[in-house]
Amino acid sequence: MSCTTRPPRAGEIDGRDYRFVPPATFASLVEDGAFLEWAEVYGHRYGTLAGPIADALGRGRSMVLEIDMQGAAAVRERVPDAVLVFLSPPSLEELERRLRARGTESDAALERRLGRARAEMDQSAWFDHVVLNDEVGRAAAEVASIIEDTPPA
Repeated sequence: MSCTTRPPRAGEIDGRDYRFVPPATFASLVEDGAFLEWAEVYGHRYGTLAGPIADALGRGRSMVLEIDMQGAAAVRERVPDAVLVFLSPPSLEELERRLRARGTESDAALERRLGRARAEMDQSAWFDHVVLNDEVGRAAAEVASIIEDTPPA
């Protein structure tokens, strides 16, 4: 489960959706080297604690992380045999439609997010797999197949 300094959105629950932590706590965790990866995104920090990942891998379990490009690069550096899967929207137009339907961002924030998505899609080739997120069930089945075919790191 990722940690974040941003406030919960409507319906999000601490410990289920994210671990919502104060900025000072997050900074202390960074200083202590507690994160496998972390980044600042749109003015908030997000990160994956290394301890739970190491524990699960030590028990022979595979782990799925929902991270951005910065996080994926950090994981690639720290866990070279990690399998990276890029979930790609069918198009930038469809991504914009989905984001607008969520109604969680201002127009300026939406434009920043779309610009970042464009740049990330251009970098998807360095991932081990690219899965087209055109239909949730099909994309989830493809990701599940990749996980099943990959031994734990």
